[in-house]
Amino acid sequence: MHIPDGFLPLLQAGIYYIITIVALYFALNWAKDNLDEKRVPMIAVLAAFIFAIQAMNIPIPWGTSGHMLGAALVAIIFGSPWAAVLVLAVVLTIQGFFFGDGGITALGANILDMGVIAGFTGFGVFKALQKLNLWLAIFLAGWASLFVAALAVAIEMALAGTFPVNLGLFFMGLYHAVIGIAEGAITVVAILAIQRVRPDLLPWNKVDAEVNK
Repeated sequence: MHIPDGFLPLLQAGIYYIITIVALYFALNWAKDNLDEKRVPMIAVLAAFIFAIQAMNIPIPWGTSGHMLGAALVAIIFGSPWAAVLVLAVVLTIQGFFFGDGGITALGANILDMGVIAGFTGFGVFKALQKLNLWLAIFLAGWASLFVAALAVAIEMALAGTFPVNLGLFFMGLYHAVIGIAEGAITVVAILAIQRVRPDLLPWNKVDAEVNK
């Protein structure tokens, strides 16, 4: 899903940079108000985990590549999509500058797609479905975050004239609809593991604890 250099005109890439910088401003404000000594290590662990799962790339015809994201996982654990923006920005910046995974001129677009769009989509789906079934909501949040971000990449490519919109949407949507099953499952498994060993780190358990005080 990482967009390389040369796939976006500089003007279009610049617009995505501006949107991403604004999003990062709000993400840093969120971090200043919400991160404490107990939660900072969790940010580092999740960043390393996301770095690892994004290393598994699948080539996609009329697209870029397919892989898992981890944005919904971060947003759900921290109870905010701004956490996903922050973590994905760090991961994607390191990947772009030191590993050649995603272009420098396209870094704004990559953070917009995999951090902002995926983070807000995953968190929105989770909040909408949380009261119906917690674990189904987590699974669908992971799936939807990946699928919608992939469609956003296809549309950006079409606007840039890089790929035809119909073929880009078809292949990016098809591949990521399948990969999204793994994204949803891993999101469930990761949060289930935290629920068992450190339930105090999950936002819904904090609410219950405060009510029972």
